[in-house]
Amino acid sequence: MPAASEEQSGTRRRVVRSILGHGPSTAAELAGRLGLTQAAVRRHLDALVADGLVEPREKRVYGSRGRGRPAKVFAITDSGRDAFDHAYDELAVEALRWIERAAGGSERGAAAVMDFARAKAAAQAEQYRPFLERAAPEDRARALAEALSRHGYAAVARGVPAPAGEQLCQHHCPVAHAAARYPQLCEAETEVFSSLLGTHVQRLATIAHGDGVCTTFVPRPEQAAATEDNETTAPPRIAGRNPA
Repeated sequence: MPAASEEQSGTRRRVVRSILGHGPSTAAELAGRLGLTQAAVRRHLDALVADGLVEPREKRVYGSRGRGRPAKVFAITDSGRDAFDHAYDELAVEALRWIERAAGGSERGAAAVMDFARAKAAAQAEQYRPFLERAAPEDRARALAEALSRHGYAAVARGVPAPAGEQLCQHHCPVAHAAARYPQLCEAETEVFSSLLGTHVQRLATIAHGDGVCTTFVPRPEQAAATEDNETTAPPRIAGRNPA
């Protein structure tokens, strides 16, 4: 944190970590979580905005919007993320670049990096698996979010307005810079999510590619089963083809 009194710096770190863990937040939400007054939170937010660590945004509203101006939320900037767990990112990029070159570059190099990414993701999956084995099918996305949070990804699972499923949101990515250079890391992670949850999932956004949150859509078990039934029972003449 830029120069400030030790107490102020400590409180500002708490504000940033709260946003990091819970996603874009209003001053009222931060005050409630941190046990501070809204006036105190706003002072710290003003300082963090001035330092380029957080930025104000218009709060996203689902459904009909009520009267009045929408609440303002504060989100972490790239500089704010850099203040946390990116100390080893450059080393990770160098290691992946070495793997790519050692395999011969081009397609062979990309395939070697993908092999590494899958091996790394598989090892992480074994750490996450106990969380999911204790959960009912409808609770697996939340169990995976808990496992990810234990490993530094500040994840939550939220239902979407339509009853089709949930969004698994990771508010922090310890390897974001490396993943920006090597998207195989994101691809392998998505494959692991699908394997652990027992359903096809769809990656909607990633921090590595400039989005504020890594977001993965997870269909509800009954929705996934219905989709699979439709795919397997479709008449042969149209299965897998675009009717248009």
